[in-house]
Amino acid sequence: MRIAVFGAGSVGGYFGGRLSKAGEDVVFIARGDHLAAMRTSGLRVDSINGDFELTPVQATDDPSKIGKVDMILVGVKAWQVPRAAEAMRPMIGPDTFVLPLQNGLEAPAQLSEILGDQHILCGLCGLFCYMAAPGHIVHAGIDPFIKLGEQDNRRSRRVVLLLDTFKRAGIKAEIPPNIQVAMWMKFLLIAAWSGMGAITRSPIGTWRSLPETRRMAEMALLEILAVAAARGIPLPEDALQMIMSMYDSFAHKATASFHRDIIAGRPSELEAQIGAVVRLGRKFDVETPLHLFIYRSLLPMELKARGQLQFGE
Repeated sequence: MRIAVFGAGSVGGYFGGRLSKAGEDVVFIARGDHLAAMRTSGLRVDSINGDFELTPVQATDDPSKIGKVDMILVGVKAWQVPRAAEAMRPMIGPDTFVLPLQNGLEAPAQLSEILGDQHILCGLCGLFCYMAAPGHIVHAGIDPFIKLGEQDNRRSRRVVLLLDTFKRAGIKAEIPPNIQVAMWMKFLLIAAWSGMGAITRSPIGTWRSLPETRRMAEMALLEILAVAAARGIPLPEDALQMIMSMYDSFAHKATASFHRDIIAGRPSELEAQIGAVVRLGRKFDVETPLHLFIYRSLLPMELKARGQLQFGE
């Protein structure tokens, strides 16, 4: 397959690297020092599942020079999706399909609005990885997986083709019976974790251990579950217990990328995660007071990171 990885950071770089290593025709769309490093030295991935390097690497910052591709893997942050979708237009042919792997729920709809519903799949992924340096990705935890499907849950030829492609690359992948349920379960996991870490400024091992903040996490999960129910998403009855058990299994020092971005003063996925709970709650007439508190508390830092607000430390 001719595959474009739009956003070749830790997630896009890891999965795109695995696909390229397996022999797929992969081109990475990146920028800045990371792009320069890949062009000169290739891509290095240190992984708990086996280290590998790619040299040379097809990489560019100009999607218009790539031509039409079979599939686009979207690895940018959730808040970057609309702009990325506009830049993807030159790569979209009649049969091109796009797989977003963002945290959150809104990427498929955002991509569909710009590129056309017929091109867009739904997807999610799981792994713990980070950029150690330009051109160097570290996969430090979680056996990586991808879940994908058509927006209407049809088991189409293209999702089966993509499933087989991932499996040939050694990537654990599946087509769940209901991709919307799978996305909401991931959203449940990541949104509450992100909000708790960012508002308490503490790793998961700390806030899950204190009775007060553990109960706060449960309250956050209950708000999201109420929104999902109002939206008509049939999540498991024991979803809260499932997610809390997952939190208990994570390393004590684990933090979500949203949390790390807030602490570092970088633009974050505040709108795509906490903001999404608030917006969907309003849309479906569900009260979400805890998420509204977290959203309003973090908003000044978010606006400062985006250059829209100035204040001292």
